[in-house]
Amino acid sequence: MSDSVSELADRVVFYDTTLRDGAQTEGILFSCEDKLDILRELDRFGMDFAECGWPGTNPVDDEFFRKAAEIKLSNTKIVAFGSTRKHDNRSDEDPNLKALAECSAEWCCIVGKAWDFQVTDALEIDLADNLDMVEDSIRYLTGKGKHVIFDAEHFFDGYRSNKRYAINVLAAAEAGGAEWVVLCDTNGGSMPSEIADAVEDVLLSTEIPVGIHCHNDCDMATASSVTAVDAGCLMVQGTVNGVGERCGNANLCTVIPNLIFKMGVETSDIDVSQLTQLSRSVAEITNVIPSPEMPYVGESAFAHKGGIHVSALMKDSRTYEHIDPTLVGNRRRVLVSEMAGNASITEKLNELGLTAGDDTGDITRKIKEMESAGYQFEGADASFELLVKRFRGDIKPKFSIDGFRIFIDERKGYMDSEASIKVVDLDGNVEQTAADGNGPVNALDMALRKSLSRFYPQINNIRLTDYKVRVLDGKAATAASVRVLIRSTDGKTTWTTVGVSEDVVSASLIALVDSIEYSLMKGETE
Repeated sequence: MSDSVSELADRVVFYDTTLRDGAQTEGILFSCEDKLDILRELDRFGMDFAECGWPGTNPVDDEFFRKAAEIKLSNTKIVAFGSTRKHDNRSDEDPNLKALAECSAEWCCIVGKAWDFQVTDALEIDLADNLDMVEDSIRYLTGKGKHVIFDAEHFFDGYRSNKRYAINVLAAAEAGGAEWVVLCDTNGGSMPSEIADAVEDVLLSTEIPVGIHCHNDCDMATASSVTAVDAGCLMVQGTVNGVGERCGNANLCTVIPNLIFKMGVETSDIDVSQLTQLSRSVAEITNVIPSPEMPYVGESAFAHKGGIHVSALMKDSRTYEHIDPTLVGNRRRVLVSEMAGNASITEKLNELGLTAGDDTGDITRKIKEMESAGYQFEGADASFELLVKRFRGDIKPKFSIDGFRIFIDERKGYMDSEASIKVVDLDGNVEQTAADGNGPVNALDMALRKSLSRFYPQINNIRLTDYKVRVLDGKAATAASVRVLIRSTDGKTTWTTVGVSEDVVSASLIALVDSIEYSLMKGETE
């Protein structure tokens, strides 16, 4: 895993910094195991580099580098991050550099100032001293056998302010033995045209390969990264799902397929068909739900709602899709809505493995009738499938609810909820149970599961992962109907169901019943 730069620089390589720059995202806090799990995901995907943390700054990163050294990776080179030595330190006495030298990672990335304003006003040192710090720090690490990447912080701001000095910083890094210099748009304020001009200028004065590192403060990180590669950069730094401080970093989930499918650049042997899975796995570990509209990998990236669009797609997917979604591991989704026509319903039935027949028109009318009452099936495929099968008489309810009650008591400043419910199975057996819960809906959910587990113990594997309530007519105030969407999982698959009522508890119960009915139906077909 210690490939030299000569073995890497004949193609565009991808450098993930989710575990370092991404860790600066508001709301993200990685444990050591989180970092190890993401590293394994990156390696399976084929990521070239993974910047994994800053040795010597916190216990989590120190533990990570110890444990990561024991993992056999097939594709990804682990990178330790740090900074140039402090002004008053010698390189061999600087704690940060010593931690990098002693770290298990063979590759190190150190950051240094490339903007004269930052040097004189933030560091408060002479411009020449900063050049010495860059060169000395890199020479120290290369002398310890490390491969060094230099991140030129604020490079594009520095290039606009003092072009000669910014390029001299890169020259100092090269003189110290850096194998890559990376141009950083640290404040995210540069336009793609500025990026291109600076990259072309740098390439005229630099012998080692050049990379790009963009932040998204102007929503230009992807465009700037792609432009930089077009101008000659051979490394792209970014994060999975674009996580990062402030507005985030360049999103590798967009940059990678743009470079491969739109520009045809030569890359390493990454498995781009696993891109969607990588995005979702990292999102799960970081506990940050990615935007469904994210290009290529988002849940809505290939979702189609308009009936005219779906009709055209059925003839040729190129009519409304710029690539085949399977190329990035995503899938086409047809959304069932008030805009749906027979073509949309037919395609949705095919998507779910159901046969489209003479009753398609009747199903379409039934969908529109229910949606006029507040139902929404765009994100509730499980309820849609149940609706169709019930409409056709293909399935019968596995149980019925004979009644329920909810008791809410205020006790010492908090609300205590208890629900009791009576259910009847197909053979007429009755089970009545009660359960406490965190609020009335949770109590009802617990009571329902408790009752049904006698007849269907397999439902004990089901759990709710998301619960959304939407008021349908705000003008009706507390008398308004509500729509409840519930996402459930059995640990293997997930599904979403919907319920509508003027009462939030009743709407929740409809969605809960559908969730359990769907699970039982699927269990019979597996």
